[in-house]
Amino acid sequence: MSKKEAMAEIVNEISICTKCRLHQSRTNPVPGEGSLDSSLMFIGEAPGAREDATGRPFVGAAGKLLTQLIESIGLSRDEVYITNVVKCRPPQNRDPQADEIYTCLPYLRRQINIIRPRVIVTLGRHATKTVFELAGIPFGSMTRVHGEEFRGRIDGKYVTIIPTYHPAAALYNPNLRRTLVEDFQIIKEALGKEYKGPLDHFIS
Repeated sequence: MSKKEAMAEIVNEISICTKCRLHQSRTNPVPGEGSLDSSLMFIGEAPGAREDATGRPFVGAAGKLLTQLIESIGLSRDEVYITNVVKCRPPQNRDPQADEIYTCLPYLRRQINIIRPRVIVTLGRHATKTVFELAGIPFGSMTRVHGEEFRGRIDGKYVTIIPTYHPAAALYNPNLRRTLVEDFQIIKEALGKEYKGPLDHFIS
């Protein structure tokens, strides 16, 4: 099965998914979009209102900022893959609950296994905590881990994970915008690195 076929299968499953309560209030599920051959994958928390309306990830104000940040390191949205931990919008944009994340997680794991990115960027606390758990990395707080490179394994495959703040946070706290810009330069540097052997595979 090709990458395109495998991802289409996941998208179809998500479109009819009723495994958790979030399907009851969604307008559209938001499986993700972008290049299936990208070295860079962005993982956010959950869709918001605009995403729920369109079925696309990061299309609101936070999405506009994310697009600008991606372009600031010389890439376009089409060249990366963007998704969320949970694929349906939680009511009133509340945080996704633990059982909702657990139920939806197999979709994300399959997406990671299809794309096989060299770098995963986690956007915000919930995405970072979830991906760290997948990779067996202890999570403290965003202030401690943002902008740092962590090496871990997800389903047996090594990957660099770089946490940063969710773009929505920068809309409410302008001071975080500069931090995001700086973190994205670290992402750019990480994409240029070559990891050649097992000795390079470590957890920070």
